Amino acid sequence: MPRQLPGDVHRFVNRTSELGQLNAVLPSEDGDGAPVVVSVAVVAGTAGAGKTSLVLHWAHQVRERFPDGQLYVNLRGYDPAQPLSAQEALRGFLSALGVRADSVPQEPDAAVALYRSLLADRTMLIVLDNAATVAQVRPLLPGGSNCLTVVTSRSRLSGLAIRDGAHRLTLGTLPEPEAVALLRAVTAGYRPEDDLRELAELAKLCAALPLALRIAGERAASNPHLRLADLIEELRDESALWDALSIGDADEAEAVRTVFAWSYRALSEPGATLFRQLGVHPGPEFGLPAAAALAALPAVQTRQLLDSLVGAHLLEQTGPDRYQFHDLLRAYAAGLTRNEKPQEEGQAALRRVLSWYLCTAEAARTKLAPSEESVSHPELPEAVRPLDFADYDAAMDWAEREHTNLLRTVAAATAGEHDVLAWKLALVLWYVQPPSASMTDWVAVGTTGLEAARRVNDSVAEAELLSCLGMAHHRVNAWDESLDCHQQALAIRRTSGDGSAEADSLNLIGLIHLRRRQLRDAAAHFEQAATLWQAAGSESWAASALSNLATTHYNAGRLEEASVCVQGALAAYRALGNAGPEGNALRIVSCLQRERGELDAALGSAEEAMNIALALRDQIYEGYWLLTLGDARLALTRHADALASYQRSADLHRRLGNRSREAMAWYGTGQAYQALGRTEEATHFHRRAAAVHHDLGDSWHEALALEALASALDGDGPHSTEALRLIAPYDDSRAVAMRRRLAERSA
Repeated sequence: MPRQLPGDVHRFVNRTSELGQLNAVLPSEDGDGAPVVVSVAVVAGTAGAGKTSLVLHWAHQVRERFPDGQLYVNLRGYDPAQPLSAQEALRGFLSALGVRADSVPQEPDAAVALYRSLLADRTMLIVLDNAATVAQVRPLLPGGSNCLTVVTSRSRLSGLAIRDGAHRLTLGTLPEPEAVALLRAVTAGYRPEDDLRELAELAKLCAALPLALRIAGERAASNPHLRLADLIEELRDESALWDALSIGDADEAEAVRTVFAWSYRALSEPGATLFRQLGVHPGPEFGLPAAAALAALPAVQTRQLLDSLVGAHLLEQTGPDRYQFHDLLRAYAAGLTRNEKPQEEGQAALRRVLSWYLCTAEAARTKLAPSEESVSHPELPEAVRPLDFADYDAAMDWAEREHTNLLRTVAAATAGEHDVLAWKLALVLWYVQPPSASMTDWVAVGTTGLEAARRVNDSVAEAELLSCLGMAHHRVNAWDESLDCHQQALAIRRTSGDGSAEADSLNLIGLIHLRRRQLRDAAAHFEQAATLWQAAGSESWAASALSNLATTHYNAGRLEEASVCVQGALAAYRALGNAGPEGNALRIVSCLQRERGELDAALGSAEEAMNIALALRDQIYEGYWLLTLGDARLALTRHADALASYQRSADLHRRLGNRSREAMAWYGTGQAYQALGRTEEATHFHRRAAAVHHDLGDSWHEALALEALASALDGDGPHSTEALRLIAPYDDSRAVAMRRRLAERSA
């Protein structure tokens, strides 16, 4: 049964009556951590700079009850473009809990599991502000009994009460005395003392809502010589300006519309224009350069206008040259652009800011993926200047900071019927997304970009996006979807006569065959790709095919052929200064050195590769190459170091959503525990690895895990027999040797 409300139910009323009242439920010492849903009439907090929501005031008062801290997120449930997803919020929470931003799991269930495990032994307050749906909230609920979750919403969120045992607290609007007290607090010192009846009338026009009251109070304070009666009449006259916003009760919605319109009409013409233009920005949070692009104004002038909007409480400053809208105000600004002014103004502003994001993202690509072909972009107005980046780190910092906005630009371009911008933004985003970014997010963006490219009949762009989508599916082990995308791209590229592009598709198809251990097919595709790239003079890409061919030979047990290929690729990468591919070649070199018994050299090569991954801040490289580092350490009987490598690799791959490589790390962990004579731990990890590979249909790696499991269990027959069955289709030298070992063990 759900618990009864504990005795210490506190009713909090802000002393200035600024935010109203909140009944909050604190957990008892042995409480069950059930969430509290705070259902507010319209909004959960104010939009003023330096002001916090009612819940945050309360949270500050009770902070001593939560010794491990508090987590807060604004879910933007009623944002006119796109609310914050649970996964985005999880990434922020995990970062606040000490998880590096580029190490947050991409797979939703893994992210939730990590979050709940980190909170399991902590006593924390979690505030989920401005939620629209249960789906936004449920993944953010802690699993333990020591935390209290407070959810604010304009909706009842009945599912939380029914399924999760949430306690619903309904907050009404401010009583008239408190609404009047809020107006007095805002205007104190700026106006003569106003008539109480007129203040009550003004509060009534604002529906006693804190956000509306705050804006109205600031408007009155900024006009100290204007009679309050005249301000009230002006407010009444604006009542029909905005009929697009629906936030629940009709009277309250009308009040908010009226106060917003009132405040908006008080802006200077340049300030009002910028306010409308900001309404078309793809995301609620933005930087000064993006705002300058929207306005087509110099940064200095734009900053002055932004400051005026902050002063009018129509915008909030979140950091140096960073700003955000309250979602209601953003909806209002967008509505003005659609309804009050000619649509050409909003369309032009949208095109400018999308073009600015494209140009700046392309500048970042030159640092993050310099070997990739540039994406052409439109000319910008003279006053609109894209950013430039001094080095890799500066470009990566911008890509991480703007990642959410960049994702949203593609949908915004599509909605604005800017299809060429849509596919170009999707394509360049593939190259500038942070290594920790969710592949699921980009697949949605890439699909939107692909549809846009098809609408404008650009077959080259279509093939490029199909190729990127194929790689995205590859990274999350969706082999069939990946192969389908690459085969579609190959068909388009073969008709175009572009040998280099055809080689790209052949190489990517070869990687799928390699991953499925279809080694002959893989080698054939890599050889074709290398030939085409060499003919086209693409030395770097020819080296890539050579490196992949080396991996294919290595997997087949053809060590001499692998050595020749990888040394050629390594020399080319070093001559061209391609650090990432060089690190991957070093990984192969380390594997070859280990098999030849050159153990110290193998360790040195693996460590050199790891240094490259860390310098590039690339968690995909780091996670993969840690497997090779662990193998080298294990061969040198450095068991503790090997375990650290495998466990770090498993953690990274779990957060990146790559279950296959996570299972490979478990396999290595099992091998290390077996070498230590810790059979119980070894069998545990080998079973886990085998189960995941089985789920993924990876018979080769499942067989490896079963062989190791049989070895740990002193020649267990059933596991050897099953491994023999799994490797029956393979005839390379490694498969032959493994078949012989298994047959002997089974016998």
